[in-house]
Amino acid sequence: MNIMDFNVKKLAADAGTFLSRAVQFTEEKLGQAEKTELDAHLENLLSKAECTKIWTEKIMKQTEVLLQPNPNARIEEFVYEKLDRKAPSRVNNPELLGQYMIDAGTEFGPGTAYGNALIKCGETQKRIGTADRELIQTSALNFLTPLRNFIEGDYKTIAKERKLLQNKRLDLDAAKTRLKKAKTAEAKSSQLNSARPEGDNMIWAEEVTKSEQEVRITQSEFDRQAEITRLLLEGISSTHAHHLRCLNDFVEAQMTYYAQCYQYMLDLQKQLGSFPSSYLCNNNHNAGTPVPSALPNVIGSSAMASTSGLVISSPNISDLKESSGSRKARVLYDYDAANSTELSLLADEVITVFSIFGMDSDWLMGERGNQKGKVPITYLELLN
Repeated sequence: MNIMDFNVKKLAADAGTFLSRAVQFTEEKLGQAEKTELDAHLENLLSKAECTKIWTEKIMKQTEVLLQPNPNARIEEFVYEKLDRKAPSRVNNPELLGQYMIDAGTEFGPGTAYGNALIKCGETQKRIGTADRELIQTSALNFLTPLRNFIEGDYKTIAKERKLLQNKRLDLDAAKTRLKKAKTAEAKSSQLNSARPEGDNMIWAEEVTKSEQEVRITQSEFDRQAEITRLLLEGISSTHAHHLRCLNDFVEAQMTYYAQCYQYMLDLQKQLGSFPSSYLCNNNHNAGTPVPSALPNVIGSSAMASTSGLVISSPNISDLKESSGSRKARVLYDYDAANSTELSLLADEVITVFSIFGMDSDWLMGERGNQKGKVPITYLELLN
């Protein structure tokens, strides 16, 4: 019975406190009550914390979108995280594309130029997929997790103490309002002392004393809570320093990822040597010389010079075009003739080449037995 009485009294006291805060807050909004303002330093700290929270959430969410563009996959990962279970491993887009390329190349035939190129591209795409997976794991561990810990941990604590500070301020201002009303009533009672019993003056004097004591208590609680909140907010600077280190880790992870991808594609280009000539011919029968490289400007002249012994324009070929003689040349890559004026080539075969007056500078005449036709010079290496 005593416990029940205690709970009822506590409930009534809490309800009274809540009502008092609600009245004070409403009167402040209506301009009918005074409000204790926080000091400028504390206000700046609160603003800094709120700004940090807003931008941290935006950066975190957009980083998640960058690392995992599929919204359904993000939702699935979120559900598994909340259930404290590991999400099932899934094939990412580069890995899936790589597998399709390998399957297509196998069906077309690894011995064909197109099939062999597809298999090599597929293997590279799968390596890129693995690098992408490593980027996601590293970024989640070293960048996203610290940001999420701040939002779900440190900032929640700050928000809780901030709300408690707001309640303590409302209690203080409500106590000040009651003291002000008690003093006003005491003054009026003193003016009408002759018309009222002496007991009325004593009642208001006691009310003033009680209100003053309440103000002192609420002021002390408010000051204590303001100090606690200030100490927590001053930790935001340490949070920024920690997030800076995490940002450096994220940049380093991206740098590693893009460097791996660049190296994979550079190795692939060296293996392929050029775009498949049949692709170029099928899409533009009037095109000029097939392009020997997809990224000549990006990789640079030094890399191009070492790419599978590719000869773009050597002095030997220039001398040959200026003379009327013929030379032997080794074919560097397979080439499918676009029309009857051209000669199809097979990698590593040796043919005879010579120049004809007025011929385009990017072409030579090729001869294999009784077969003759134009051949691109970028596919040839003259033999001594």
